[in-house]
This record gives sequence, C-alpha cells and structure tokens, in this order.
Amino acid sequence: MDSVSFLLVAVVLTALAFDFTNGFHDTANSMATSIATGALSPRIAVGVAAVLNLAGAFLSTEVAKTISNGIVDDAKVSPVMIFAGLIGAILWNLITWLAGLPSSSSHALFGGLIGAVWVGAGESAVRFTAIVEKILVPAVASPIVACAVAMLATYLAYVITRRVAAPAARKGFRAGQVGSASLVALAHGTNDAQKTMGVITLTLISGGVLTHGSGPPWWVVLAAGLAISLGTYIGGWRIIRTMGKGLTDIQPPQGFAAETSATAVILASSHLGFPLSTTQVCTGSILGAGLGRRLAHVRWGIAGRIAVSWLLTLPAAAAVGGVAAWVAGRGNAGVALVAGIAMAAAAGFYALSRRRPVNPDNVNEAGLPEPAERALDRTV
Repeated sequence: MDSVSFLLVAVVLTALAFDFTNGFHDTANSMATSIATGALSPRIAVGVAAVLNLAGAFLSTEVAKTISNGIVDDAKVSPVMIFAGLIGAILWNLITWLAGLPSSSSHALFGGLIGAVWVGAGESAVRFTAIVEKILVPAVASPIVACAVAMLATYLAYVITRRVAAPAARKGFRAGQVGSASLVALAHGTNDAQKTMGVITLTLISGGVLTHGSGPPWWVVLAAGLAISLGTYIGGWRIIRTMGKGLTDIQPPQGFAAETSATAVILASSHLGFPLSTTQVCTGSILGAGLGRRLAHVRWGIAGRIAVSWLLTLPAAAAVGGVAAWVAGRGNAGVALVAGIAMAAAAGFYALSRRRPVNPDNVNEAGLPEPAERALDRTV
C-alpha cells in the first residue's frame, strides 16, 4: 500500500472517529428530555436513538452533497487538509463534551475544514458565499425558529389538556415522547450522519477514487451510519444532564413539544440540503418549551454559556484545523505528529472526565429544582 492510499485510509478512519464523537456528543439532542421526564430509561433511550440514527442515515444524501461539493472547492482539497480539519472538529467536540456544553458538532466540522483548507489551499478554495447561505444563516435562524415553534407548541399542549387530570395528561405525554424522541433520533441520523458521508466522499474525490461531483457510495453511507449509531449508544451523559436538567425544568408536555418542534425543523432542513446544527435546533426547542410553560424556570446563566460555546465553535475549530494543516503539510512525520497529539489529548480529556463521572445512574441528579420551585410546579 503506497503512502497516498495509506493516507486515504487514515483520513477515512479519522472521519469515522469524528462520526463516533458526533454520536455521543449529540445523543442529548433526541433523548435528553425523555430521560429527564422519565418517559424512557437512560439505557433504553440511547439504544433506541442508536438504532434510529442508523436508519436515518439511509433516508437522504442531500446534506452529504453539500459538504462534499459545497463549502470548499473539492478540486483544491487534499486528504491532508481533510485530516487536519477532522482533527480540529474532534478536539473541539471532546472539549465541549468534557464541559457538558451542547455545542454544534456540525459547526466544529465546518470550522475545522474551513481552517484547514484555507491554510492548505488558500482563501480561493473556500466558498464564502455558500458558507453564509448554507451554514451561518441557518445557524442564526434555526434555533430561533425552533424556540418559537416549541414555545407555541408547549402553550397549546397545556391549553388543550387543562381540563384533563394531571396524572392522565403526564402519562399520555410520556407515551407521546417515546414517538417524538424517536423522530428526533431519526432526523438526527438523516442530517448528521450525512456530514461524515460528505467528508469521506470529499476525501475519495481528492484522492482520485471518485470523480468530481460524485455522491457517497453505499458503503460510505453504511459506515457513517454505524459509526454515529455506536457513538450514540455510548451516551454523552454529561451533555444529556445539561440539556435535560440544566437548561430548564422539563415536564412531559414540554418534552413532547420540544421534540416534535425539533423534528419538524431538522427534517425540513435535510430536505432542502441545509446542514444545520441539530444541537442548536434541539437546544432552541428546549428553551422554547421552558418559555412556553407558565411559571417555568429557565436558567439563563447556563443558556448564556451554551451561546458562547456556539459563537466559539467555528473559529476555534478553524484555528485548530489550520494549525493541524500547517503541521501535517510537512509530510508523513507531520501527519504522525498531529495524530499523536490528538490521541494524547483525547486520552487526557477522558482521564479528566473520570474525576466527576456522569453515567446513566446519576444523569438526572443535577439541575433539580429547589423545594419551593417543586411545590410551585405541582400547581401548574
């Protein structure tokens, strides 16, 4: 196996590693509210999400085409640049996972690729018009739209069921959450798994394996679906805790409204080929669900920290991707050095996470309401 083909294999494996981190980083998107309300047990929730993420990967390839031939000029991209961009995305995913912040894996990927291609091939290889249209505009609009839709849906859910006995209403909405959370997981697979498909396809194009403008082969679709599914099953418990218990106090009607609203926004964007952040959509819908319930408590401090992480994601991942591209561009020794540093950093982040572990047994312990707030909730 020559050095070029070996590099292609290494990049494909790194892309699947990113897909794996995308899975456990974004498990909270579909299942945090169902776990928080008790609609699904933690282990069953991540298992359902994993299966549906895999199924969703086969529903569309429009987003994959946007990635492979949308934000950068595939004729000017080399496997080394893609490798560097993926390293930037993986490291940012791990940093925000350790902090329990639901930042965007999608924007980490875009940022890493933009930074690496800019350094490796120059400014002309980056399609800034497409970035604004396909990434920045949806990044601003999608959480706002999701928040508004979820706020209205939550208000209507409480109005429609106000004459129904509270226990019966909670039971009904918990049952509904099983379906709505499953739809979010399916939509997540449809949108997010495609991003890795697009990166691998771009790698194969840059290496001469596929022709310019090609879509992802079937084995790429399968591999990306399996990688994100496995990551989802691992469960990103730290971020699940933040979204389920940290941002607001979620009741079953709110969880159902948030999940349904997020599904509608994500599937609409996938159909249109917009690779938006499912994390931002789901976080926006949870915030809207908190605002839509009378007397609900929204923790704006946590919301602010999440918003800051969103603002930092693109430039931070781009900076790491650019540095990695500069080092990796020095030859095989540079590629090996970047890979070694990334693996050492990943091991360090994992070791730090074990100091205060979050797992299925304690995922719902943080962010619980104070006694006075609990009493108030019982009156709503």
